[in-house]
Amino acid sequence: MESHTLMDGKVHVYRRENSGFWQCAVFLGGRNHRQTTRQKSLALAMDFAREWYMERYADERLRRRGLPLPTDAERQAAGEPLFLRPRPKAKPVGPTFQQAAEMFVAEYRVITQGERNPKYVERKSQHLRLYLLPFFGDRPLEQVTAGLIQEYRVHRLNPPEAPSEKRSRGRAKALPKRPARSTMHQELVTLRQVLKTANRKGWIAALPDMTAPYKASGKISHRAWFSPDEYKRLYQATRERARNPKNERWRGECEQFHDYVLFMVNTGLRPDEASRLEYRDVNVVIDEETNQRILEIEVRGKRGVGYCKSMPGPTTSRPRWRALTSAYWARRP
Repeated sequence: MESHTLMDGKVHVYRRENSGFWQCAVFLGGRNHRQTTRQKSLALAMDFAREWYMERYADERLRRRGLPLPTDAERQAAGEPLFLRPRPKAKPVGPTFQQAAEMFVAEYRVITQGERNPKYVERKSQHLRLYLLPFFGDRPLEQVTAGLIQEYRVHRLNPPEAPSEKRSRGRAKALPKRPARSTMHQELVTLRQVLKTANRKGWIAALPDMTAPYKASGKISHRAWFSPDEYKRLYQATRERARNPKNERWRGECEQFHDYVLFMVNTGLRPDEASRLEYRDVNVVIDEETNQRILEIEVRGKRGVGYCKSMPGPTTSRPRWRALTSAYWARRP
């Protein structure tokens, strides 16, 4: 096979056996580009290959910058020559979204072992298997842009009106429901975590913008709270039930519930933060400013470890707490 090179060896011009036309080839963007010159003359084939290489090189620079490629109509209007055969669309190269998702699931299960609820970890895999992978599929990560994420959001918020499949006995499946705001938020959190995994691996340079356009903040209302009169009625009712339970065997549970109400109000902890408390997380201290005995709590919440100071109520309002704090101070040197 006769072969020649030009452009410092980057472009190859060759002619196969049993063929009268010269071919040209170049390696750009991680793939080989080939084109027939439709020329039998080597000189004309070299001129064709030179112009063809410069066009391929310009297209590759636009693709790297994320700019759209000009159409044939735009090239013709600009006076650029159109080649004999239409250019095939460049196949996307690079790691795909599915590869990043598999890497994320493998890392997430190991890193969060013992720190996250197993059901919460499994829910990440469900988000990927049921919703994210069917939409993004084998798309290269460079194609996961802010526009594509918005298309996914619209796709999920507009479910099909009728199911496309039927059950084994011929009955139609239930109509898909529009996902709730919290469900949609959880799916986008999983998507962001997959893209962050790809960013750490160096597969993408930065994360795309994932904010929802045309929409205000989802949490625009304040959390519900008790008014002073409502709280007074609540703790009086729990105190009365702790003193006079309906059944004597429920006395311990009633007393603990009353203590729990007072503790939560005087500390302001979330229910999940209170459920993770241990004895080592709570210290009885004297407040320097008020000179009152309070609780100093190390709170392990969803945003890490923080410190909380209670009101004086938890250490002085109940006889059982006074006994506990007295025992605590008796053990200290």
